[in-house]
Amino acid sequence: MTSRLLLVDGSSYLYRAFYALPDLRSPGGIPTGAIHGVVAMLKKLRNDFPSTHAACVFDAPGKTFRDDIYDQYKANRPSMPDDLRAQIDWIHLFTRALGWPLLSVPGIEADDAIGTLAKRYTAQSDRSCLISTGDKDLAQLVNSQIHLINTMSNELLDEAAVLAKFGVPPNRIVDYLSLVGDTVDNVPGVEKCGPKTAVKWLAQFDSLDGVIAHASEISGVVGKNLQSALTWLPTARNLVTVRCDCDLAGADEIEALHFIEADEALLKNYYRELGFKTWLRELGESLPDKTPKARSSSAQSAVPNATNATNETNEAIEFTHSDTSAYVCIDTLPAFDALLAELDAAQLSNTVVAFDTETTGLDTRTAQLVGMSFCLQPGIAYYIPLQHRDLTSPVQLRLDQVLARLNAWLTSAQAKKVGQNLRYDAHVLANHGITLAGICEDTQLQSYILASDARHNMDDLAKRYLRIDTITYESLCGKGAAQISFADVPIAKAFLYAAEDADITLRLYHYFVQQLSTHAELNSVYRTIEMPLIPVLLRMERTGVLIDKDLLVQQSHSLGQKMNALEIEAHGLAGQAFNLNSPKQLAEILFVQQGLPIEKKTAGGAPSTDEAVLEKLAQNYPLARCILDYRSVAKLKSTYTDKLPRDIDPHSGRVHTHYAQTVAVTGRLASNDPNLQNIPIRTAEGRQIRAAFIAPEGAQIMSADYSQIELRIMAHLSDDTQLVKAFNEGRDIHQATAAEIFQVALPEVSTDQRRTAKMINFGLIYGMSAFGLAANLGIERSAAAHYINQYFTRYPGVAAYMERMRLLARAQGYVETIFGRRLWLRDIASSNVGRRQGAERAAINAPMQGTAADLIKLAMIATDDWLRTEQVRSRLIMQVHDELVLEVPNEEVELMREQIPRLMAQVAQLSVPLLAQVGVGPNWDQAH
Repeated sequence: MTSRLLLVDGSSYLYRAFYALPDLRSPGGIPTGAIHGVVAMLKKLRNDFPSTHAACVFDAPGKTFRDDIYDQYKANRPSMPDDLRAQIDWIHLFTRALGWPLLSVPGIEADDAIGTLAKRYTAQSDRSCLISTGDKDLAQLVNSQIHLINTMSNELLDEAAVLAKFGVPPNRIVDYLSLVGDTVDNVPGVEKCGPKTAVKWLAQFDSLDGVIAHASEISGVVGKNLQSALTWLPTARNLVTVRCDCDLAGADEIEALHFIEADEALLKNYYRELGFKTWLRELGESLPDKTPKARSSSAQSAVPNATNATNETNEAIEFTHSDTSAYVCIDTLPAFDALLAELDAAQLSNTVVAFDTETTGLDTRTAQLVGMSFCLQPGIAYYIPLQHRDLTSPVQLRLDQVLARLNAWLTSAQAKKVGQNLRYDAHVLANHGITLAGICEDTQLQSYILASDARHNMDDLAKRYLRIDTITYESLCGKGAAQISFADVPIAKAFLYAAEDADITLRLYHYFVQQLSTHAELNSVYRTIEMPLIPVLLRMERTGVLIDKDLLVQQSHSLGQKMNALEIEAHGLAGQAFNLNSPKQLAEILFVQQGLPIEKKTAGGAPSTDEAVLEKLAQNYPLARCILDYRSVAKLKSTYTDKLPRDIDPHSGRVHTHYAQTVAVTGRLASNDPNLQNIPIRTAEGRQIRAAFIAPEGAQIMSADYSQIELRIMAHLSDDTQLVKAFNEGRDIHQATAAEIFQVALPEVSTDQRRTAKMINFGLIYGMSAFGLAANLGIERSAAAHYINQYFTRYPGVAAYMERMRLLARAQGYVETIFGRRLWLRDIASSNVGRRQGAERAAINAPMQGTAADLIKLAMIATDDWLRTEQVRSRLIMQVHDELVLEVPNEEVELMREQIPRLMAQVAQLSVPLLAQVGVGPNWDQAH
């Protein structure tokens, strides 16, 4: 036998086993899922990979040297579940009884012990080491002698496989992890630097040190983020580097790490106590059959190569979550009948079922079903292939036949369904004429409520919370231009991926439900705001908004003419022709030929010509103003008047945006494909674009907008006496503020004084400084500071609120909306001054912005509910910031004028009244 050391990352596997298996129990009530999983894995590894040396390595309790380096290391990890903690000692006992040397070294992590053992053992060239783990960090150890095996996915990583998977070789994994960060261990990287960016930088500059040395050459937002992270990156590298020179506290003698014979007498005792009957029978003994049998799955027995799930309760499921013995492909009518019976039984017992669709694409208007997956209990999932173009496996059930027989379950509100972004699946089914009902849980929204600033895709969630590496979509379909449709994925591979999606979804649901149950306010936000919003958004997205295509074409032509005129004007001001779209040529004109002052430089050291610079220069230099006007017109043309006509659905004649619920950390909805929330309204050209959003014949567009919503929320949160009084008395808040600041009677407030007060009112919400106020008002900084001091003197409650929020954010790492939504501020304790100050400003603004988001969502829910209850024909068609847009038949206009403001005002009771203003017109522009 070749000399090989087999190392097991026991800490990785005990977590994965715990979350990969259902809540198994011994006859005496001891939780056994993790025990069963780890024991099964150790038995299989020893049999599949005969080795001369071996060890199973676990983390020791207590802190490690990394906690001394960074006190927030792993701070975001939830505490170990009690049911898992209860299994740790048992897992250690089983490990030794199975003949595995067990290693646990205080002060270092299992990774470091593994790295030390692997490097020492392979110091001799005729030796190899195989590490069984699911931890990507250990990929840095891979070389010609050290490989990784992931028994969950049967993925073997050698040097070529590491390069193919991560885009960098093993000796650059540490640099790669330093840049992208590690969310599992709470190691920040460079903000917005994802895997693609990290790979690009390392390819260009060779190493992390090279990236750091050339940071000034990297432009854009991520380049600025890199600059901000330069002092942190060496610490990040220190944290993600696996130590390979550790003192293993007496376990340094690698030659002593040999398998020994399993202790069958001990194993029998353990098997008896925990009720592991099958393994006990393997050793020639048995237990009285007192435990109930797991429910038989006739669907499994009807499918070739599927294992009948009728084993004992503790052993009904194989350990590996992607094992075909647990994932079943439904391609026969008897198997389908059995699945239908299970779904019906789940509905009768009020059991939540995970449901997912596989489709031809991501466009909700055109995507068609390729297959559907279901999971009724963790570890057992089913996939029905329907429209795969797979010549190697031509047997599939007919789409129309399956949908006809599933229709009752899909459309039943009593059939409880959980999914990962079920709104998408509802769209897909709607494309086939089916209205999905019974949406009771959504794991993407659960994740968003618990940690709005994290990633919420399934692969990340499975890794972060379940310690499971999932089969990725890209591994089956490829990336970029070479990506194939899921319909072209062979069924033999597709069903494992699809069934895993449903399985992981159900596991995440169980985890998140438990987490939310311990946070009443977060659970309330999830159940009273986010979940009820799903059908509202679904209806709005499918309704869309009618667009006047011809008007947009005319506007595009006019904007093109204006661009030409502005280009001619710019050439005249510059005294020569140049490319207005070239920052380099513009910088040459402005700063070299015309000698204008350089306000700031790019990351590469060149004079900046960004919007902020041009806005400042435009105060004194006509060319800068001309360039700004040109850019504004060009953006309107390319982003809206040219693009919106292409976004019109040819069947409906409408534009159908997508509202994202899980993007903005404040809770605000985002609109994309196309984005309807950023259409400029400050210029005449921008407002004209809104005129292309029209009502159909016989109807009007109605706009309902909360009035000064964030200032009203500020009054409520700060409980400032004067501010609350002004709103409750119905005064013009900007006029009232001006009267307070300038100490004049209300009737004597001038237009300029009101404008200053308005700037202060809104500016302070967003953390505007005296410098910023001075720049916006065109006054001296000392005068701006005086106005702000006067404001806080007259509104002391606001000043107290701001300081209170800063202190609260530092103490707990987050602030909350009125309804209890948590707004996390990860940089509040940052050593980087800029990041910390930004987090402090966010601590003040986020509760207001987040509460405004909650209120408009509640208004959407209340409005939609009233519209459907009253069975009127008016429809919600858009939501933009604090505004709702409706399509209203002419005969319902007066009714809506009366009801919509009432509905919006009554969604919450604050210490000041909520006020909504309504406008009506034939198009969106005239409705304002």
